[in-house]
Amino acid sequence: MEPDLLQMPTEGGENMERRKYCVYNQTRECFLSLGVTAADTPFARLRGMIGKLALKSGDGVWIVPSSGVHTLGVLVPLDLVYLNDRHQVVHLAEHFPPFRIAPLRPQTDSVLELAAYTIYSTQTQVGDQLLICRAEEMGEWLNRTSAPATGTG
Repeated sequence: MEPDLLQMPTEGGENMERRKYCVYNQTRECFLSLGVTAADTPFARLRGMIGKLALKSGDGVWIVPSSGVHTLGVLVPLDLVYLNDRHQVVHLAEHFPPFRIAPLRPQTDSVLELAAYTIYSTQTQVGDQLLICRAEEMGEWLNRTSAPATGTG
């Protein structure tokens, strides 16, 4: 059973607002982030990374829903990972500069705004499958997938 990740945060879903999510690249078997915050309300989506002076590796914002973002008012470059509704990577923008409008991708359901060089360091590519869920769900998923197969035969 997959973690409860395929349900996207809903408009006004206050229970999702400040919660942190882990982002795991199942294709490359590595983490992109351990501290992504869901921006799932109109205000949170607009705010995004505005005013950030620095971004720690592992931090980020998951803009839901979104088919594109802007970096107006953002003071640092970002890596942008565009995802479809199944959390599959459909487009990447590495080291996207501040004060720009990123391309719109109609097939995109959400966008991850991550620290610059995250895409490079994880070797994330278009077509990769990501898993996005809360830390406790990630722990359960990792335990399940790494548990040795038992059986007789």
